[in-house]
Amino acid sequence: MIEPIKSIEYNESVFIVADDDCVGNRIDRILSDILSEYSRSFVQNLFADGLVFCNGKQVSKSFKLKKGDRLEFTVPEPKEISLEPQNIPLDIIYEDNDLLVVNKPRGMVVHPAPGNYDSTLVNALLWHCKDNLSGINGVIRPGIVHRIDKDTSGLLLVAKNDNAHISLSQQISVHSLDREYRAVIHGHLKELEGIVDAPIGRSPNDRKKMCVINQNSKNAVTHYKVLEEYKDFSFVALKLETGRTHQIRVHMAYLGHPVAGDPVYGPKNGVVSLGGQCLHAGLIGFVHPSTGEHIKLEAPLPDYFTDFIGRIKK
Repeated sequence: MIEPIKSIEYNESVFIVADDDCVGNRIDRILSDILSEYSRSFVQNLFADGLVFCNGKQVSKSFKLKKGDRLEFTVPEPKEISLEPQNIPLDIIYEDNDLLVVNKPRGMVVHPAPGNYDSTLVNALLWHCKDNLSGINGVIRPGIVHRIDKDTSGLLLVAKNDNAHISLSQQISVHSLDREYRAVIHGHLKELEGIVDAPIGRSPNDRKKMCVINQNSKNAVTHYKVLEEYKDFSFVALKLETGRTHQIRVHMAYLGHPVAGDPVYGPKNGVVSLGGQCLHAGLIGFVHPSTGEHIKLEAPLPDYFTDFIGRIKK
């Protein structure tokens, strides 16, 4: 098996000879395993930029390897991330001098990172808020108190100053900030209501995935309640007690009922037409950092979600 490469010299050619484990696999999958420290989109861009070769010939990402093939690739120097304000429309549910709550559409990345340098929520926030964003999370994530995945829609808290950021972060850490989601999952749960209490950590087999694991993990608790059942799916409400990476997606897959459309934790023959997981952060509740008032906000289910429910109800 070809081991992941931990250290890469930029702009230097790297040569790998395909072994038995590579045979029949797409070259982009093998390269993703080798470059396990990099994102999928970064690896895909290597092909788009013509930086991947097999036996001396430039190849596409779908090329399948044979034993003994000589894989060659080059990793370019990372681009400097430039945070430019961009006039991107935002669905703002609530705003005052301390914070705002945004209803993020699916497909939007929260902050710039390799493979997603612009058109992020942060780029839009810089346009809307100018310099009025907290700096606690650094220059790449101004104002960002917590995140939701690119293909998860819904409510996201943004802090306009450091005091607000500290207050909201503390509420998250002591589990007093309410976050409720809606999801469509495969199949039917044994119990209509329950709690998943299972620690989550990085998968030892694929560092891009999380999994339920006892070693090198953090406690993770998700409350669920079935709202409706259909022939092959269920519509569920989920409340986070903790906020681990991919928590809902991992916990539902752990129960054997992954989120519909989930390309990472769902079945290989999943609902491709959804274009991503059917998961929406529909409710958020918190104590206002300045006034002490308890604020509860909701965002209706987006069209992609209601359209899918309409299809599976039939």
